[in-house]
Amino acid sequence: MTDPQPSLIATRLEFQEALRAAFIECARIGSREIWMCDEDFADWPLNDGALIDALTQWAMPHRKLTVLARDYDEMLRKHPRWVEWRRTWSHVVECRAQEEAENRELPTLLLAPSLVCVRLFDRIHFRGSVSRDTGDILRNRELIDAVSQRSVESFPASTLGL
Repeated sequence: MTDPQPSLIATRLEFQEALRAAFIECARIGSREIWMCDEDFADWPLNDGALIDALTQWAMPHRKLTVLARDYDEMLRKHPRWVEWRRTWSHVVECRAQEEAENRELPTLLLAPSLVCVRLFDRIHFRGSVSRDTGDILRNRELIDAVSQRSVESFPASTLGL
């Protein structure tokens, strides 16, 4: 299913609603993989109960959620529900960090290949789009693949101490 016209995002609230709707759609339809990418996920609604419920419904052993960030400090501080959910479902979640020397900004996007892409082009003014167009999804998949190749495993689900 492709929708030739992407929906535009013009506010922080619209961005957060688009993310919630995309996660719910992924759970309902059963997307095999989801990619999340952002500098720090500070503006994502990852502490929202409905979003956590959708992720729980989506999570199955044959599915994979890949999370890419510069660092996970904000995730720990702002999204304790997601962090706890991640501990429970660590077998389907892979967290990676881009620790490149260059200070290139990471794209802000949620991608469920063959289903939907939510992307911010302007993180300051919250300008972006929600697209189901196959071409947009493919271009964003290539972008996220390139970012992923320059990343390392990060943010372990649990910390083992002595």
